[in-house]
Amino acid sequence: MFSLRTSVLLAAGLLAAACSSPEPTLIDGRTEESFSRTAEQARTDLPVADRLAFDRALASAPTRRFGAADGEALRRLSFDGMTGAEVVADHRARQK
Repeated sequence: MFSLRTSVLLAAGLLAAACSSPEPTLIDGRTEESFSRTAEQARTDLPVADRLAFDRALASAPTRRFGAADGEALRRLSFDGMTGAEVVADHRARQK
């Protein structure tokens, strides 16, 4: 039988493992479907205060290059492999 101390330490370890932050979502720009799904997941990884900047970054991508034939493809390519936090940081750096 486990002692009380062992049980408490085991419970604390399990709680710490359950509360550890998961890896941030990487945006997958290979297809429209994967981009939409992973961009939404990356958005939910962010604090609420950063979500507007994330949305603005995604909306501004097609305007980065004038005359881009396919704005959606440019958007997917621009953010492919980035996390939500990286998208926000990139957007803020471009605003300066």
